[in-house]
Amino acid sequence: MKYVKLLILTITLMSFGLNAYGEKIILEGSTTVLPIAQKAAEVFMKSKPKANISVRGGGSGVGIASLIDGNCDIANSSRPIRPSELDKAIARGKDIKAHVIAMDGIAVIVHPSNKIKGLTKKQIKDIYTGKISNWSQLGGDNQKIVVVSRDSASGTFEAFGELALDKEKVRPDAIMQASNQAVVSVVAKTSGAIGYVGLGYIEPSVKALEINGVMPSKETVLTEKYPIARPLFMYTNGAPQGLVKEFIDFIKSVQGQRLVDEDGFVPLK
Repeated sequence: MKYVKLLILTITLMSFGLNAYGEKIILEGSTTVLPIAQKAAEVFMKSKPKANISVRGGGSGVGIASLIDGNCDIANSSRPIRPSELDKAIARGKDIKAHVIAMDGIAVIVHPSNKIKGLTKKQIKDIYTGKISNWSQLGGDNQKIVVVSRDSASGTFEAFGELALDKEKVRPDAIMQASNQAVVSVVAKTSGAIGYVGLGYIEPSVKALEINGVMPSKETVLTEKYPIARPLFMYTNGAPQGLVKEFIDFIKSVQGQRLVDEDGFVPLK
């Protein structure tokens, strides 16, 4: 009897501790989705003070692997989950569910001093696969093209490879970067550079190019005129419940989608 009372008391104290310190959820993955998740977490926690939301980057592949391993509650991803990842999840008893939380265009960027205003998808493919190596081949200055790419853990890398490169390999001399911001930084400091980033990372230190005569923008992504566009995801293990569900519902709400818009991405509503 004393043992039962002690057990009840322990459970009560544990419940009190959870209520006192709040429920914690961890988001991990895509650096493209990162600013959306960070801003949404900040606003969400103001309205729910007991909520504790931790947001980490690392790349889409890192986030999905973390979710499969049970190390995070939500995997942020700028690409669809791979069949091999799904197989691994199933083998570990996971039921991965996808939630589209925004749309995005992958902008091709160059140094502001570059004369080039636009490229075709074929020209981008030729640059990134090594067939074109000098801006003079495209009507620009006689200057070597410095190719900047995301690394292979990135969902943006995979989406760009599929949408712009027809799944061909990136040239071996490309400078691989671990985040969108790192790509912006390299291109902004290198006059001959070309890179690609999510729409929300376009800033005055770089110049976005027209692709097939269309500038990357919220409007051209929504109207499907811009040719390099993709959905952004949050993945969960099973249907979201509790605080995870509340947070994803918040991002999909009018207020959450307003935050998506403010971050420079394309809201669903």
